[in-house]
Amino acid sequence: MIQDIFAAIPMGIVLAFLFGPVFFVLLETAAIKGVRAAIIFDIGVILADIAFLLIAYFSTNKLLKSIKDEPGLFIFGGSILITYGVITFLKQKKRIPHQEDKEFQKVKKGDWLGYFTKGFLLNFVNIGVLGFWLGLIIAFGPSMDMEPSRLFTFFTVILITYFLVDILKIILAKKLNHKLTPNIIYKLKRVVSLLIAMCGLVLIARGIFPSRVEKMQQKVENVMPEVSQFADLKSKSNPS
Repeated sequence: MIQDIFAAIPMGIVLAFLFGPVFFVLLETAAIKGVRAAIIFDIGVILADIAFLLIAYFSTNKLLKSIKDEPGLFIFGGSILITYGVITFLKQKKRIPHQEDKEFQKVKKGDWLGYFTKGFLLNFVNIGVLGFWLGLIIAFGPSMDMEPSRLFTFFTVILITYFLVDILKIILAKKLNHKLTPNIIYKLKRVVSLLIAMCGLVLIARGIFPSRVEKMQQKVENVMPEVSQFADLKSKSNPS
């Protein structure tokens, strides 16, 4: 069990620093709307991860085959992200600085559901996240004999590590708040919108060139067992 925890922690850190639409929107939300809004957004993201993880666990083989045979899933998800990014980019307008600028107002309880839903949907449309969880199950599952208790511990530690690292990112981004003028906020939102659209383009490219994606997944699968073996050796050298 200890080796599963040691193997999960680096995976959680890697997940927290994967560059995607969620990564950029989380930092933007923390810097502009504050810690509470960003945490609520992140909880929605993690719930989408849990949903993907459950889907991957209960239908690994069929789902993996489906994704390989249906690259249109990547194109669909990428199109949604591009649409979201372009619309958000076009909607941004410059504002004259004002003491009561609503960008700096505290988030009300009524807005929590909106941030939670935004986090969930922004993560859920990214089919690449599902591929990530599938890759972890395929890479680590056999070494754990697909034992439910060990898999539960492994993925729970990944998600907890991911969330804790995200909180650190949120706190650091929040410190930028006092330096944000309306003009900087305007530029920041436009940059984030473009980054989201670029993430969509990457997803579409994965759908158009599935063979290259499969090669990348094979490389990941080759690396994952090495990480697991390293964790095993580390746990044996430091018995609890």
